[in-house]
This record gives sequence, structure tokens and C-alpha cells, in this order.
Amino acid sequence: MPKGMPCPGSRYRKQAPVITPTHISSVIEFDELLVEECNMQDDLNYLAPVSESSADVRSDFIWKCYAHVVGAILVFAGISAYLLQSGIAARIAQPMFGHWLLVLGAFMLVSWGASHVAHRIESSAAQYGAFAVFIFAESLIFAPLLFIAQAVKPGVIDSAAGVTILGSIGLIATAMITRKDFSFLRGMLVWMGILAIVGIVSSVIFGFQLGTWFSVAMIGFAGAAILYDTSNILRHFPQDKHVAASMQLFASIALMFWYILMLFLNRD
Repeated sequence: MPKGMPCPGSRYRKQAPVITPTHISSVIEFDELLVEECNMQDDLNYLAPVSESSADVRSDFIWKCYAHVVGAILVFAGISAYLLQSGIAARIAQPMFGHWLLVLGAFMLVSWGASHVAHRIESSAAQYGAFAVFIFAESLIFAPLLFIAQAVKPGVIDSAAGVTILGSIGLIATAMITRKDFSFLRGMLVWMGILAIVGIVSSVIFGFQLGTWFSVAMIGFAGAAILYDTSNILRHFPQDKHVAASMQLFASIALMFWYILMLFLNRD
């Protein structure tokens, strides 16, 4: 090939790009901007727990939570009284005789759903809507048990409600006075819930009675749940989720009321 002539095909060959320090610097700067943007987005999405706020904000949050719980209890009592007096509770109870597994399963499912929603829901309007649906669902689920309790042992509902309220106040006061973090109870609550479901299903399949000790154990489970929920209200819930926090605590109080009533009904 004569000297000075281009190599055949050289004009079709692409020249490799030259990477200069300027290119490297630009890439690094772009990556840093992406990281900074992600961090800014995380900061926007992160809501600090109310425990990191001022004393006035914490006090207002706690007041709202317990005011909503009291309101939920009053609404639940009103709906339940209406269902009993109108005869709707009797009509609900009739198909449930012999199918208490469905009632217990629905009760535990709704309680679990309340806990799940309390941690996932965002807007205040959605929280209020979910809370209203939950209270109404609990009233329907309680209707068969309240109907039987009123028919078998008049006055036992008031006794169970009084013990539940006193016990809940004592547990809430314990968590608030000691300021202890009861989040360590979460694992125990999960396993006890699983064991409770297994026990209920087994009793239906094999035909044995769970008895008084099961109700006592479930009352203890509900008490631990109240301590856990109160600790979360004081430490872990963000300021804008007072409705969701109230819903979770109300679910635990309702669970305690269910099994205290069951315990009183099983007494001789």
C-alpha cells in the first residue's frame, strides 16, 4: 500500500470517544445531584414521631388520641344498644349459632385490619372513614355475643364493660407514667395471635372447649396489646396520625371487652 494512503475501511471505523477529567467530573456531579435529590425526597416523606416534637404538640396529640378512643367507645355502645333494642342483634345471632368460628375469625380479622390500616393510611379523611367503618363492623360482630349475654345473664354486659374500662385505664396509665417503650412486645403479640387462631380452629375441628383459661390468656394478650399501642402513641406515631393511633388502641380495648365478657358468661 502506498505510503500516505489511508488504511482500507478506516473511514468506516468509528473513533473511540476520549474520556477527559471533565467528563468524569460531570458524571460524579450528576450522581451527587441524584443522591441529594433522593435524600431531599426522603426528608419530605419522613414524618418525625410525635415524641420528637415540643411538649405542647405531644400533649395535644395524646389528648386527641384518647378523645377519639372515648368517642369511638360511645359510638360503639350506641350502635350496640340500638341493635339489641331493635331486634337486629337477634336476627344476626340466629345464623351464628353453631358457627362461632366465623364470628371469632371475623373479629380477629377486623382487629388485624385495624392495626394494618393504622400503620398504612395517610390522609386524615381516609383515617376517619376507616375508623367509622371499623366501629360499625365491630358493632355487627359483637351483636350475637351481646344478644346471648343479655338473654342468659342480664347485667353481665355492664359488669364486663366496667372491668374493661378500669383495666384499660390502669394499663394506659402504667405506660404513660413509666414512659417505658413497650415495642418489644410486638413479637410476643404476633406469636400469641397465631397460637390463638390455631387454638380456635382446633377447637372447632376436634370438638373440644377452649374453656376459662383461654379467655384469661386472651385477656392478658389484650392487656399487652394496650400497653404496646399506648407506647406507640407516646413514641412512634407521627403527629398527623392521631385517628389511626386511636383506631388501633380501640381495637385492643374491644378485644379485651370480648374476652372479659366471655369469661363472665362462662362463670357458674
